Amino acid sequence: MTAGRSEAVIVDASGAGTVRGIGLWTGGALVVGNMIGSGVYLLPAALGPYGGISLVGWLFTAAGAMLLGLVFARLSRMVSGAGGPYAYTRAGFGDFAGFLVAWGYWISIWAGNAAIAVGFATYLGYLVAPLSATPAAGALTAVAAIWLVTWINARGVREAAIVQAATTVLKIVPLVAVGVIGCLFFFNGAHFHPLNTSGGSTLGAVATTGALTMWAFLGLESATVPAEEVRDPGRTIPRATLIGTGAAALVYIVATAGVMGVIAPSALAVSQAPFADAARVMWGSWAGKAVAVGAVISCLGALNGWILLQARVPWAAARDGLFPGRFGRLSRSGTPVFGLIVSSALATVLMATNYTAGLVAVYKFVILLSTLTSLFPYALSAMAELVLFVRERDRFKGERLGAAGAIAGLAFLYSLWAIYGTGQETVFWGFLLLMAGVPVYVWLVSTRSAEVAEEEGAQG
Repeated sequence: MTAGRSEAVIVDASGAGTVRGIGLWTGGALVVGNMIGSGVYLLPAALGPYGGISLVGWLFTAAGAMLLGLVFARLSRMVSGAGGPYAYTRAGFGDFAGFLVAWGYWISIWAGNAAIAVGFATYLGYLVAPLSATPAAGALTAVAAIWLVTWINARGVREAAIVQAATTVLKIVPLVAVGVIGCLFFFNGAHFHPLNTSGGSTLGAVATTGALTMWAFLGLESATVPAEEVRDPGRTIPRATLIGTGAAALVYIVATAGVMGVIAPSALAVSQAPFADAARVMWGSWAGKAVAVGAVISCLGALNGWILLQARVPWAAARDGLFPGRFGRLSRSGTPVFGLIVSSALATVLMATNYTAGLVAVYKFVILLSTLTSLFPYALSAMAELVLFVRERDRFKGERLGAAGAIAGLAFLYSLWAIYGTGQETVFWGFLLLMAGVPVYVWLVSTRSAEVAEEEGAQG
């Protein structure tokens, strides 16, 4: 970054500026919208075999998410600039750790976008039968969704923020309606007896359901990534992060309790569309399509929010010399268009090449891989906060190290527990994915060293 700061715009070296188009409402909508995507519409069915104990898993995961939210809220005040987990890890541990986080986090975003696009096409096919008639029709629908939302984001952050705010409101309505009305008027307490129907231990059931529900909380850091496009980031980012995380957690728990209160555990475990089934029980057959509309909007909103972020992490890293330089250029509208296009192209390839073969298995694997590669930055960010406190003690004299240390420590332990919950195979592939980025880092460092040597030779 160079000179050229003003209240509304930050100018980079290329002369283009990032527009501060994200306020508290749109920042909170970015957090909620990125967290509430396609997964929540299927989670009650995945949790069905465990019974009411899964609500304890939700509470446990919500507590861990709030701890991580507190860590990101504090870090957003300690470290300025865009990049979120990348910026915080680099500030705490240096360039190499920062690059690994940027590399893994970037891949997790565009890979997850492929899964969200497939979910969008699936729900839309429920409403428009020809779109699900053949795998090719569904694939083209998913690709169209990716590029439509990419075009919206390329136009500027304000346009993307407006879409995010609108879709967030629309996606919450069916979830809240099913949850609240189900709990108040159709709730059957017998569905929660026995509390644990998994056949295993209570502790094991809580651990498993907690791991399953973690996917729904990915994105809690969303407001920290486009920090330089947020108005009054020192106040807006912490508030948006905590409000958004708390709001999403409340929606999740109420909605899941409502569905479980309406549908018996045995039926819920085999449901393909638990919210639609619950709505059908409460209001009739028309309600299934109404919930499908909500699911389509939910997927579209999540896709919009994550596509907004998918170019911001490599953009921040490129400005630090830790990603190829073209990712660091901004368009006239103040957006990193090159990163948007490359990321969406990779998501398109991933989605298209896997769409016809084992879609469900691929979808689940991508979800777990995205979860893992997001938890790695979460864990490092929690420890980066402690490193900054210890290393820069004079700067943070007014802060209470004990309380901050306890929160960061618990958030780190929670991240490790959630990583363990993703399974051995996912951890194995996630490790290989991170190691695949090391040669890229070596190339960037060698290129940067050669440029420095050339400049020194010219000056000499």
